[in-house]
Amino acid sequence: MLTAVTVWIVSGLLLWRTEVPHLHLADLDARAYFGARELERIADYRRVTRLLLVASLALQAGVLALFVWKRAALADALGDVLHGRVPTGVAVGALVAAGLWLALLPLGGIGHWWQRRYGLSTQGYGGWARDQAVSLGIQVVLVAAAVALFMGLAVWLGRFWWLAGGPALALVAALYVLAQPLVIEPLFNRFEPLPDHALAARIEALAHEEGVKIESVEVADASRRTTAANAYVTGIGPTRHVVLFDTLLGGRFTDRQILSISAHELAHVGRRHLWKGLGWFALLALPCVFAVARTTERWGGLTEPGVVPLGLAVAFALILVTTPFSNVVSRRYEAEADWIALRTTDDPEAFVQVERKLVISGLGDPAPPAWIFWWTGTHPSALKRIAMANAYAYEPRPADAAGP
Repeated sequence: MLTAVTVWIVSGLLLWRTEVPHLHLADLDARAYFGARELERIADYRRVTRLLLVASLALQAGVLALFVWKRAALADALGDVLHGRVPTGVAVGALVAAGLWLALLPLGGIGHWWQRRYGLSTQGYGGWARDQAVSLGIQVVLVAAAVALFMGLAVWLGRFWWLAGGPALALVAALYVLAQPLVIEPLFNRFEPLPDHALAARIEALAHEEGVKIESVEVADASRRTTAANAYVTGIGPTRHVVLFDTLLGGRFTDRQILSISAHELAHVGRRHLWKGLGWFALLALPCVFAVARTTERWGGLTEPGVVPLGLAVAFALILVTTPFSNVVSRRYEAEADWIALRTTDDPEAFVQVERKLVISGLGDPAPPAWIFWWTGTHPSALKRIAMANAYAYEPRPADAAGP
C-alpha cells in the first residue's frame, strides 16, 4: 500500500508540472472589456442555464435512486427474459442509461429553446432530436460495455475484481479517445479541408514551431448547430488534424485571431495534455473502481444483476466528487496552452480579442461566480486569460533585457 501511494503521489507531481511561469495576474473589471448590454445579456442567459444544470443533477440523482429502489424487481423481470447474470446485468445497465436520457430530455429541450431564443443555436428541433437519439445510442453502448466489463471481471476474479477493473477502465477510456475522431465526431459534423490554403500553411507552420505534426487543417460545419466559435486538434499520428469551426471564418475572426486559437490548440498536443489527462484518469480509476466494488459488495457484489443500478449510482456520485479536482487539472493545462500560444504567436492583442469574441459568441460569463466556476470551470475565466495576455505583453524579452 505504501508503495502504491508513493507511486500515485510521484505520478501526480510529474503530471502536474507545466511551463507556465509564476505570474502576478491583475484583477480585471469585466466592464473594461465588455459593454454593459453584453454583460447584462450574458447574465440573463446564464441565470437559466445554471438553473438547468442544478435541475439536471438533482433529476439524475432522483432517477438513479428510483432504479436502486426497484433494482431487485427490475433484475427479476429482465432475468425471466434473458439467461445469465452478465447479460441480465448489461440489460439493466442499458435500461438505466435509457431512463436517465429520457428523464433529462425535457430539460434538454428547454435548454435548446433557450439557446435558440438567444441566437446561440441555429439548429431546428428535428435536428436536435436526431442528435439526442445518436447520443442515446452512444450512452447505452458505453454503459453496457462498462457493465459487461466489470461484471465479467467480478464473475472471473471474485471480490478482488477491482484490481483489474481500474486498469481496464483506463484502457477503455484510451480506446474511446482514439476512436472518437474516427467514429464519434463524423456522427455529428461534416469536415472538409480549409479552403484558405495560405491560412492553412500558416497554421501548419505554427504546428512545426511547436513541434507538432499535423496532416491537415479542416473545417467543421458547426454553423448547422451553433453561432459559437471554437477549434480543436483531434486524432493521433496520421489521423491528427486541426479542426476549425466554420463560425470562425467568413470575416468573423481575423487571420491573426485564428492563428492565436490554433496555437492554443496545438499547444495541447505539444505538451501531451491528452495523454496527461488519461494519466490522471488512470490514477483516479483504481480508487474509484475500488469504491464501487466495496459499496456493491455489501449488497451481494457486482456479480448480481440487481446491484448494477447501485454501482451506477456510486459512479455518478464519484463523478460529482472528482469533478472539481479534474477541473483544477484542466484549468492548469489550459493555462499552459494559453501561455505557449502567446509565446509562439507573440501576439497578445489578438489573444485578448479572441477571448472577447469567444465570450460574446458563446455567451460565456467572463467572471463566473465561485460555485459555478468550481463545478464547471474547465478553463480559466476569460478575465484571467486576458490578464495572462496582459502579463505576457509586459514581460521583459531577452532583447529588452540586453538593452540598446
